[in-house]
Amino acid sequence: MTEHHEDGEAPEDSELYSEVSEVSEVSDDKALERVIAVRAREYRQAAGLSVGEMAIRVGISKAMLSKIENAQTACSLTTLSRLARGLDVPVTALFRGMDDEREAVFVPADHGARIVRRGTRVGHEYAQLGSLRGAHKRMDALLVTLTEQSEVFPLFQHAGTELLYMLEGVMTYGHGKSSYTLRPGDALQFDGEAPHGPERLVELPIRFLTVTAFGDSPQH
Repeated sequence: MTEHHEDGEAPEDSELYSEVSEVSEVSDDKALERVIAVRAREYRQAAGLSVGEMAIRVGISKAMLSKIENAQTACSLTTLSRLARGLDVPVTALFRGMDDEREAVFVPADHGARIVRRGTRVGHEYAQLGSLRGAHKRMDALLVTLTEQSEVFPLFQHAGTELLYMLEGVMTYGHGKSSYTLRPGDALQFDGEAPHGPERLVELPIRFLTVTAFGDSPQH
């Protein structure tokens, strides 16, 4: 027997739950279609194939592949298997990015965390420009400000590759047995294993950005 609700009468909780579940399932389905669309197009383009060429390789119509790449249709397991085989990737590669949250760190201007390191003293300031955590931490970014002369400068050595970009002032920077005069707009990229650091502060104040990239396992 079918129940009828008068105008203004609230539906049963079970009906509300069913409607919410259906909306959630539809939303998840569309998200999955979008991920597959992005991955399929990404791998096809990486292979240097047109939509028509890829469709022939996979064994589906050009129109169907176009719909898949534009998230306009849901793929059957058979189609997904064909698609993966044609792209020469595992089926799971087509789901990469689904339910995969990635961390981002936003640091407003002048809000970088002040850190203490070798060379920290009056007139030498190091501001950290955010930092990811755990396995995703593969780089360090610092904004360095030098406002006072020093008689002795510290030398640094560390794992990874460092990029130094000059923003303000002029200084002489040493790396190994070489020295470089850096002015605004100049960049210096080097192996962090060799001793490096400022040798002479020519024009104050000095500001530069330093970014150190590590491998999968950062070392400090």
